[in-house]
Amino acid sequence: MIIMALDHVRDYISSAAMTFEPTDLSRTTVFLFFTRWITHFCAPVFAFTAGIGAFFYQQNGRTKSELSRFLLTRGLWLVLLEVTVVRFLWLFQVRLEGSLVLLLVFWMLGLCMIFLAALIHLPVRTLVPLSLLVIAGHNFFDGIDPARFGRFAFLWDTFHQVAGFPFHDGFVVITYPLIPWIFVMAAGYCFGNVLGWDPDRRRKFVLTVGTACTILFVLLRALNHYGESAHWSHQKSALFTFLSFLNTTKYPPSLLFLLMTLGPALIALAWLEKFNFSAKNPLIVFRRVPFFFFLFHIGFAHVLYIAINAIHYGWHSFLLLAPPTFGSPLELFPQGFGYSLPTVYAVWLTVILFSYPLCRWYANLKQRRSDLWWLSYL
Repeated sequence: MIIMALDHVRDYISSAAMTFEPTDLSRTTVFLFFTRWITHFCAPVFAFTAGIGAFFYQQNGRTKSELSRFLLTRGLWLVLLEVTVVRFLWLFQVRLEGSLVLLLVFWMLGLCMIFLAALIHLPVRTLVPLSLLVIAGHNFFDGIDPARFGRFAFLWDTFHQVAGFPFHDGFVVITYPLIPWIFVMAAGYCFGNVLGWDPDRRRKFVLTVGTACTILFVLLRALNHYGESAHWSHQKSALFTFLSFLNTTKYPPSLLFLLMTLGPALIALAWLEKFNFSAKNPLIVFRRVPFFFFLFHIGFAHVLYIAINAIHYGWHSFLLLAPPTFGSPLELFPQGFGYSLPTVYAVWLTVILFSYPLCRWYANLKQRRSDLWWLSYL
């Protein structure tokens, strides 16, 4: 969650973010590249651990039918929030008509939960190989042209590739196609069983799987053939060639992107298990209220974006527009709009410092008022 906030602050503050992708090796710097690259771990871990969370929800004496109901209602709730509250916090826009609608991570997580509500009724011995097969094999279908499906092309776009389409004089962009995210979450649900094993056996298994995924990433990436549409290539220096090696596709996530992120994440999980963090540790505080933190940090980062630019440029109408990162025409903004990478990190730390006490307060509230069922949706 903390790393994710860095990426979102970069979207608002970085001058480079206004004009090019930070993974564009022809224009980026090493520090800018890694500022973006480190945040690649967020979405895969969110989807995977959402599946783990579903498993533990069921372990508290609930039936699969009760879990299905919860996943269905929570999934629909997240999708609704994506196009209302979350969109407003990102863009400070309310109207959908004639506007840009970005379907981002809440859209993906919500719809994945809806599909998981059905998938949990499959036996684990069936769901595990099915999930791994889809994750490993979905890149075989990268070359399919959605146009071949005629009027149903939008379904292929929704499930398999990034796409945009007109909507009531506006434009909708699906940045998170659902395949393979649905099965990343399903794999996390199955993985929940592992976390019930005795500690030594669990750590050994998690470390083995994480290491195997990481090694498989290196081997497949070195072969430069399957699992990633953007092949690595020799660059102007050995360091930039290494960046090319790491520069895998997130939208939609390639097999190598998932191996590159989930493999080290599992290794980190095995390593972190030997530590005992206090309830006041920021890692624990933000973990306990991820949804609350997400909403607060987006809105606060947006407010800081307006405040900083108002101080720098004075009050202008462009301050109420979404930054060019989110599709506003660059010509509406001053030349060189945005700030350096050190400023990005300073604003990020400010967001984290202001978020911590609020998140701690809310986490304690949720713990005290466990009788309020609706708090589980917040």
